[in-house]
Amino acid sequence: MSQKKKNPNRKSHLRLLHQYYTYTGFYSFLGRSLIKAAPPILIFIAVLLGIHFFVIDVNTMLIYVTENFPPVAVFAIFFASESILGLIPPEIFIAWCGKSVSPWGFLSILAILSYLGGVISYFVGRGIASIPSVFVYLEVKMAKHIKNMRKWGGILIIAGALLPLPFAIASMSAGIIKFPFGSYLLYGLLRLLRFAIYGALIFGAL
Repeated sequence: MSQKKKNPNRKSHLRLLHQYYTYTGFYSFLGRSLIKAAPPILIFIAVLLGIHFFVIDVNTMLIYVTENFPPVAVFAIFFASESILGLIPPEIFIAWCGKSVSPWGFLSILAILSYLGGVISYFVGRGIASIPSVFVYLEVKMAKHIKNMRKWGGILIIAGALLPLPFAIASMSAGIIKFPFGSYLLYGLLRLLRFAIYGALIFGAL
């Protein structure tokens, strides 16, 4: 009987969450963000195909990078990118892992570095919040992101971790509003799942 009493409450809670995200515009925001993220991804694919068919075979290029650049250097560049607003598409590095001596081992390191890069962005946000002049400046520059983080919190961190959205910006915004660090760490773990999914897809295509 006790189990039966829990189910309606759970459904009611999920329904309320759905209504809240609908009324506050989360779904429309997510749709717009994914649409905005699509052109850079398509451009990246087009450039990659252009290089592959007209310049050099992509597999050959990845093997060259693997053989001529130490993994530590590649990991360092990736970590810096993931810590500073995610400037370089992680798919490039995932493809590089696919041609390494240990694809899934390297991918695991990549995923952990991405996760830690988000943690650094979170603490950058916390630091910004403690400097009034910088906080006021960025509160204007990042007003939209901060407002969204205050409205949606954890679900926005989950979306940034899983989807092709700026995870570093979501992490920094979480730090600025002092989102509970333990909850941030928990939601951010989904970043590891994203790399596992992308790795399986990209490795299969190489």
